[in-house]
Amino acid sequence: MSHGNARLTPAGRLTLVRRIESGRAVAHVAAEMGISRTTAWRWWRRFLESGAPGLLDRPSVAHSHPRRTAPCVEARVRITRELTRRGPVFIARRLGMHASTVGRILARHRAPLLRELDPVTGQVIRAGRRSANRYEHGHPGSLIHVDVKKLGRIPDGGGWRAHGRSEKVRGRGIGYDYVHAAIDDHSRLAYAEIHPDERGETCAGFLERAIAFYASLGVRVERLITDNAFAYRHSGAFRSVAAAHGVKQRFIRPHCPWTNGKVERLNHTLAIEWAYARPYASNEDRAKALPVWLEYYNLDRAHLGIGGKTPIDRINNGRGQYI
Repeated sequence: MSHGNARLTPAGRLTLVRRIESGRAVAHVAAEMGISRTTAWRWWRRFLESGAPGLLDRPSVAHSHPRRTAPCVEARVRITRELTRRGPVFIARRLGMHASTVGRILARHRAPLLRELDPVTGQVIRAGRRSANRYEHGHPGSLIHVDVKKLGRIPDGGGWRAHGRSEKVRGRGIGYDYVHAAIDDHSRLAYAEIHPDERGETCAGFLERAIAFYASLGVRVERLITDNAFAYRHSGAFRSVAAAHGVKQRFIRPHCPWTNGKVERLNHTLAIEWAYARPYASNEDRAKALPVWLEYYNLDRAHLGIGGKTPIDRINNGRGQYI
């Protein structure tokens, strides 16, 4: 796993191989990026062997575990935990094992902690900060994630990012922009619009145009997932648009925003690479920059989550064009 001060994160390794692919010498690229030739050659060879996935950090787990507890014993531990809802010490005494071994077995199988369970039913009643399994739908349009990002408006002449916090900049009370965003679960193809609110009619209009955007690329939206905001759950206009296009609505579990993680990540990237990437002279300047950034995001920005491809690569598979 790359640490914060590492010379090469997975994104940096992708930059390294792109420069070498352009025909430049490995030694020159290594010197330019401040790494050794050996390191540069290592990542170049991994790229040649495995493509973009070879640039990801490899787990340090051993390939074999000859002394691991037998599967039948692990099954007994898990069954005992399920039936008794007791901790490693109790289970270890009952099965004649070490408590530390029982603890490792439960952790390996991701057994929930006792404090997260209802003591009567054994059901998980405490939300975790991640989904149980990372998922990805098998084809474009199978699921899109939808959300709204709230941004403070920029006063004419620029805000504090342009003039510094020490200067008195008029900006308080001028309101917010609401960036409505959608992203395809499989391809990461994104669509976004800026609106003055997040009411039901506004969200419905955005959904209509988002579906049309994906349809222009030959992608039929089948499902959408949102948080439990009032406009998504209770707006008749929003439900009508979804029903008219045969789109099934899904909602995340309450207080579990990571369930809608792909659009939450898009919001984060959008803020860093567009909204706060540079000082803007006005709110209109920032709004004009959004379509340009979206085109870059969809056509040119490599995504490690999809093997270093761009979203349009997954949409087209060598056919069609981005509109």
